[in-house]
Amino acid sequence: MKIILVFLFIAPLALSARAEKDHSSFDSAASPETKSRFAMLDDVRILANGLLQLGHGLKDFVHKTKGQMNDIFQKLYIFDRSFYELSLQTSEIKEEEEQLRQTTARLQINNEEIKNLSQEMNSKIEDLIQNKIQLQEKVWGLEDKVTKLAIIQPSIQETKEISSLKAFVEQQDNHIKQLLKIVEDQHVQLDRQHNQIMELEDKVQEPSLFLFSEFVIPHNTEGVNGPTVHLGQPSLLICNCLLFAFLGAAPDCTALSNSGIRSSGVYTIKPNGSEAFDVYCEMKFGSSWTVIQNRVDGSLDFNQTWDAYANGFGELNEEFWLGLNKTYSITKQGDYILRIELQDWKDNKRYIEYAFSLGGPETDYTLQLSRISGSIPNALPEQTELRFSTADRDVDIINDFNCPENYLGGWWHSECEETNLNGKYVTPRSRGRLDRRKGLYWKPKKGRYYLLKSTKIMIHPTD
Repeated sequence: MKIILVFLFIAPLALSARAEKDHSSFDSAASPETKSRFAMLDDVRILANGLLQLGHGLKDFVHKTKGQMNDIFQKLYIFDRSFYELSLQTSEIKEEEEQLRQTTARLQINNEEIKNLSQEMNSKIEDLIQNKIQLQEKVWGLEDKVTKLAIIQPSIQETKEISSLKAFVEQQDNHIKQLLKIVEDQHVQLDRQHNQIMELEDKVQEPSLFLFSEFVIPHNTEGVNGPTVHLGQPSLLICNCLLFAFLGAAPDCTALSNSGIRSSGVYTIKPNGSEAFDVYCEMKFGSSWTVIQNRVDGSLDFNQTWDAYANGFGELNEEFWLGLNKTYSITKQGDYILRIELQDWKDNKRYIEYAFSLGGPETDYTLQLSRISGSIPNALPEQTELRFSTADRDVDIINDFNCPENYLGGWWHSECEETNLNGKYVTPRSRGRLDRRKGLYWKPKKGRYYLLKSTKIMIHPTD
């Protein structure tokens, strides 16, 4: 626009200069006064014409500039309005962002509160479960006591009989003292039988020998100088002591305890109709239990063959499995109680006892259980014939699923449940689900897993 204005200003000057030149050449012969007068009029005319054109140009320029200014003002107005609306939207977004931030903060606080409440609820649920187990234990204990009271509550007649039996026992004690004196008199005769006793001592294990302070007599004392005594049950037990001492072994650990043995350890027993073999006897509850399984540290691999489980494996003073043949030879002598003792990795100890029966090798050592008492929920089927099986001899494959092969260790499996006290020894550091299912667990049908640190299975005659 500035270039146009300059052009409009310079053009009249150039035309004026050219006209002046032409007039000077045309009127070169005229007089100076005439030239001067005509030159001035022409200059004024040219200047006026130039000014008129310049005015028209300026007017057009002003109109155009005014239109452009109006457009610019209109655009500025639109821009200002848009900027204002954008500012309002920005303010609203900032407010919403602040509200969202506050809401997020409140949600985080609520999340922490919910997390803490969840932990408290889990802790309370664990406490309730423990309280439930304790209450169940107390209820079971009360049931046992009530049952025992109902069974053993003596009548008046029985009380009289008990009194008479006490008197009889005292009388028998006096007779035993007399018989001890008689035994001392027979010491010379025993010396003559020294050679026979030496042969018998070779068959007797050291813990099975008895102190001669516990001398006994046979039922018929006719060959002995002294009074004839009709012996009751206490004397029968003493009689058994002497019989075990001369035969070399007792039928089970309970018989050893009745004979006077009071220390836990390895002893030799000889069940009826069976060869003599060593067992570990645990003295507790005023009697002795024959241990058939013991696991304490995982030092022994229990993933063994059928023959190994039939004959037994391990060391009796450490981890071991007594053997199905030996266990059957003991239990076929009468009615026995099966006691299972469990300890978890928090050193909590539980137990459960069953009345049970064990079949022989022709039945694959079928086990049948009936719960008596305990401090842990039952995890083994009751009143069901459970067949023993191992990985190399699964006698009852369910849905083509080999329980011992998949869960490891021989056991009385039922529907491949996860309770298997002969399974793999798993420590709490193991996290794999597969290892957990193959581990040493006690798993009730409705209840949590009990990952076990140690187990012990023992038997004891019911009488």
